[in-house]
Amino acid sequence: LQRTYRGSASRDDDETARRGPERALLIASLDCTGDEERDRLGELEELLRTAGAEVVETLVQHRDHPWPRTYLGTGKLAELKELVIRHQPDLVAAEGTLSPGQQRALEDRLGRRVVDRTAVILDIFAQHARSAEGKLQVELAQLEYSYARQEGLWQHLERLGAGVGTRGPGESQLETDRRIIRTRISKMKERVEQVRQQRQTAARGRDRRMMATVGIVGYTNAGKSTLLNALVGSEVALAEDKLFATLDPTSRQVKLGDGQTAIVTDTVGFIHKLPHQLVDAFRATLEEVNRADVLVEVVDASDPHMREHRATVQTVLDELGAGDKPRLVAFNKADLVEKAALDGGAPAPALAGSVLVSALTGFGLDTLRVEIAALLASLWVDVDVHVPYAAGELLARIRERGTVELEYGERDVRVRGRAAPSLASELRAVAERWAETLRTDGSNGASGASSANGGS
Repeated sequence: LQRTYRGSASRDDDETARRGPERALLIASLDCTGDEERDRLGELEELLRTAGAEVVETLVQHRDHPWPRTYLGTGKLAELKELVIRHQPDLVAAEGTLSPGQQRALEDRLGRRVVDRTAVILDIFAQHARSAEGKLQVELAQLEYSYARQEGLWQHLERLGAGVGTRGPGESQLETDRRIIRTRISKMKERVEQVRQQRQTAARGRDRRMMATVGIVGYTNAGKSTLLNALVGSEVALAEDKLFATLDPTSRQVKLGDGQTAIVTDTVGFIHKLPHQLVDAFRATLEEVNRADVLVEVVDASDPHMREHRATVQTVLDELGAGDKPRLVAFNKADLVEKAALDGGAPAPALAGSVLVSALTGFGLDTLRVEIAALLASLWVDVDVHVPYAAGELLARIRERGTVELEYGERDVRVRGRAAPSLASELRAVAERWAETLRTDGSNGASGASSANGGS
């Protein structure tokens, strides 16, 4: 696990590489017990495993609020010191969010590197970022996290400094570094804004092609990327049994049946208390959710905490302004809870806006395609127009992206059925121009006939 600054408790990277996974002590100050406690501790342990650390011991204190100064109370802190001596861990990880003062106090007392849940998630994102866009957004989140925690941490930089590159002889080194980070954050935000504008341009291109769009959302490690791969029929998105294996959105064209297609986009997974730095930094990426016509929420059917995790997904969607979008729920990993799902060819029923699927075996995928097409169709409007044969490209698109019947006449084609509002508007505009052309041709024909009769 990396950290946002280097101090006396920092690790030796070469030594860690030689020894393998880092050893971590997990500490928590919780106001809950039972299943909720096990879920929160288990999630942090999984986060640590994904980041490259193994938990050797867990210490929990039950309090309404963490101890203001040291996160844990005096008695638990003494117990923690004994555990540090016994296990000699590389780091101590806190389940909650540590204030800079709490982090500094714990490191001073323990002589070990201390990280909180946000730092662990940021570390995972830094490891898994593959594209230039992903790395850019992760760096912005890390800078904002680092800037907020510098005061009180960099004790060795509190002396006054002077010289080239500082604002004046009275400026401390800490102030200099904070100013440098502020400048860096400003530049990174400008670059992230450029990414957002590029995505908007790409989205407008899809809009011009009248492509239906579907956003895949869900709790991290629910199988979103595996489901996209299964729908596409090839490995287009990285799918691993890890939290946040996918950071960069992947969009592919997927056939839904009856000749219909849609652009399906896999997005970054959500998690309980997703750090606000990441939500802000990845807003350009997460806006893909807002641009989707409908959402497919992927839920791990084998997860005993699916209700809480679905509530987390809803919270993040509400924060993004997409909480009320039309949605279909895909209960994935059905092969772990239903024997019939082991047979990918077995029929899978749809019930009340949800489908039981297994991206691994293929169970329920055909039903899912049908349900996505039906959900998109529910947003469509009725059309009954005549368009000329010259509108062949439009006719091809309406057949691919709508549910219509085509009746071929002598001069034009009658289109009856349902289509997306934007595509229906384009059809009506073409039909109106065609009707005007027919009226004009009719008038000219009548005038020509009258002239001929008068001349005779």
